[in-house]
Formats: sequence, structure tokens, C-alpha cells
Amino acid sequence: MPQIVFTNGCFDLIHPGHVSLLERARALGDRLVVGINSDLSVRKIKGPGRPVVDQESRKKVLLALRAVDEVHIFEELTPERLINDIKPDILVKGGDWKESEIIGADLVKSLGGQVVSLPLVEGFSSSTLIETIEKDDEPVENEAEELEAKSIVEASFEEHRQVFEKADAFLMGAIEGSAQIIITTLQNGGKVLICGNGGSAADAQHLATEFSGRYEKERRALPAVALTTDTSALTAIANDYGFEQVFARQVEALAKPGDCLIAISTSGNSPNVIAAVIAARQIGCKVVGLTGQGGKKLASLSDECVLVPSSRTARIQEMHITIAHIWCEYVDAFAVSDQ
Repeated sequence: MPQIVFTNGCFDLIHPGHVSLLERARALGDRLVVGINSDLSVRKIKGPGRPVVDQESRKKVLLALRAVDEVHIFEELTPERLINDIKPDILVKGGDWKESEIIGADLVKSLGGQVVSLPLVEGFSSSTLIETIEKDDEPVENEAEELEAKSIVEASFEEHRQVFEKADAFLMGAIEGSAQIIITTLQNGGKVLICGNGGSAADAQHLATEFSGRYEKERRALPAVALTTDTSALTAIANDYGFEQVFARQVEALAKPGDCLIAISTSGNSPNVIAAVIAARQIGCKVVGLTGQGGKKLASLSDECVLVPSSRTARIQEMHITIAHIWCEYVDAFAVSDQ
């Protein structure tokens, strides 16, 4: 039987690095099947303005390459459903992904297949190309220079305003989608686990405290609502001891299928948080990500992810707290609607 090779990605602005990866992937088997994120899921992973090239055009370009035999568009943030349907013999990702981080790796290996992480060709990136184009189009007096001329207070408020305006324009769907995952988890008797490193550990504690207080209040007032039976079911995993597996071990000990993990990382690349996400997915938990505009790795491993449109840690963490309060308001509204 022919050996089926599968890989996936956004493949926005195809460049020589993409072509090299696809050719090397195809050489591992007889047919290369490529999964590409839909336009909506690309925006959720990479933020507003992406993709530059729409999904049907990206599919057409990929099919024109000799290395590619099939292309499938998937709507989710991860290709898990597609991999389950195709059941490839060989699963391939770029070298920026460890084997332990690759979605579908367990399934493929359980069926006797291989998981391969291929080195990337240095110097090529769609995001870098886009940033170069945008930089060339920037006026001499850009927003950053204007902010420098303001006082610290003025600049801080201006940054807040810009982040909130962008969030209002681009994040409503992701916030609503993640709120629905949390509500469904609680309705089905599941619990929410929260993890974050460094400053995000404080965010995790804040989220857990806010959730627990509100859920306990509504549990007494609305006993018919299928919420958790006590506040201990909302568990915050917020201590970072410097070990990359500490969160994953706690998830393995505390989580069960149907629970939800809220994973917080301003960069989206924290090894501790990524390991916890993989552990949660393997158990059968839903994953909600909270990250900054560069957090594409965390986003592409989550069922729903909110990418705060900023690269400033302070602005990202402040927005995370705001989003947590919005989630609580969703729970309040959900509880009232079920009276």
C-alpha cells in the first residue's frame, strides 16, 4: 500500500522554505497530503491582517507544486480531526516543533506510523516577509515615535486605548468562543484548570479566584444550573518551579476527559505551558489559550485562543485580566438565562 505523508500549516505567502519542507516530506513516502488552516483559523492563530492570501488561492498554489498530491482545508485551530480521518503513515512538521508538541503524533505512532520533525531552511518566514513589507510602507513619523514624545501616563493610556480598540475589532469571536467552552465544561460537570508562568502565574491565580467566587455565588442562588459542586473544582495551576513538566504532571494528576485547561503565556512559547497543553489534549480536555500577538504556537495547539493585539507584556497581561472578567460576565448571563 502507498505510504501517506501528512503535514499542515497556514502556508501564507509560499516561499523557498515551504517548498523545501514539502519536497523533503514527499520524499519520505508515496503521497503527500497537506492540511491548511482556513482563513478564519489563520486569523485566530496569527492575528488581524492574516492571511494575506485567501484559503482557496493558497490551496491552488500548493496543488501546483509537484511535491503535493492533496490539499485539505480545516476550520479548527489544530489538524487533529483531519489527521484522525486520514490516518497518515508519516506525520511531518517543521523543526521548530518538538515531536512531543506535534498534534496527532500519538495517533500516528499508535498505528505503527512515524513522526518526523524536519529542519527548517533558515532565512525564510511568511511573517518576516509581511513585516518587511509593512515596515517599508510605514510613514517616517510612526505611532511608536509619537508615543515616545508623550508623557509616561499619556503613552500608557494611549497604548491601552489602541489595544482595546483592536481587541474590540478583532477578538470578539475568540472571546465568545472560549467563553462557550468554559460554560459547556461547567455545565457538563467538568472543572477548569489554569496555568501560567511568571507574571502569567499571577493572572492564573486571579482568574481562579474570580471564577471560584462567582461560581460559588451562582451555585447557591441557582442550584438548578449544572455548575461544579464546590469551588475546589476550579483549580489554579499557577506555580512555576522551573521544571518544564511541572504543569503537565499536575494536569495528568488532576484532569479528566471533559475538563478545560486555560493556558496563559504572553509569548505563546513557554515550554511549561505547551507541555501542559499537550498533556491536557491527550487526556481529552478542551484547551483555551491566552497569549500575545506572537503566540502562534500556543494558538495552533488550542481549541480556542485569544491573541491580544500587542507585544508588550504589561498590555497583554492587563487584557488577559479584562478577558477573565468578560468570561465571568458570560457565566453570570448564562446562569441567569437558566433560572
